[in-house]
Amino acid sequence: MNTDDILDIFREAGALLEGHFILSSGLRSPVFLQKAFIFKNPALTEKLCKALAEKVQRELGDKPDIIVAPAMGGIIPGYETARHMGLESIFTERENGEFVLRRGFTLSDGQKVLMVEDIVTTGLSSRECIKSIEATGAKVIGGACIFDRSNGHADIGVPLISLAAKAFPAYQADNLPEDLAKLDPIKPGSRGLAK
Repeated sequence: MNTDDILDIFREAGALLEGHFILSSGLRSPVFLQKAFIFKNPALTEKLCKALAEKVQRELGDKPDIIVAPAMGGIIPGYETARHMGLESIFTERENGEFVLRRGFTLSDGQKVLMVEDIVTTGLSSRECIKSIEATGAKVIGGACIFDRSNGHADIGVPLISLAAKAFPAYQADNLPEDLAKLDPIKPGSRGLAK
């Protein structure tokens, strides 16, 4: 599968949205990938995550012991990718604004971890998740995501394997093109929602 194939799946699911969106990074974009519309469909989720698992196995070079995903968006792709790789999957959650392992989840010193995300834009959530994993003594050997909106430019501190990559326009809120500024912004993501 290539990026166009993945975009077709997003279109099929009604998950490729156009308008004025506030991304979790705070950037503004005329394009939003509403992965929740993918993840509500088990067949589409399985198709994408199986392809991601196969790509990771081809490209990573080292086999992880476990997958760790950041909540909320990474839980489903982390679990489904782990299923296709024969691994367990756990997740981090925000506590006082920082990612931590909760619910009795633990990692051991030196354990090899693959961090799996849904969509990477700036890589901030991935870096925060990786930092929390490394604080346990485990070793993050790579990251993986369904879609890399940075088209390979986001630095998460470890190699990032993406199923699809394409740079969509993204702007600072105070530097919007005229056509985007005319539209009311929508914040469809989960970061920053009221607690």
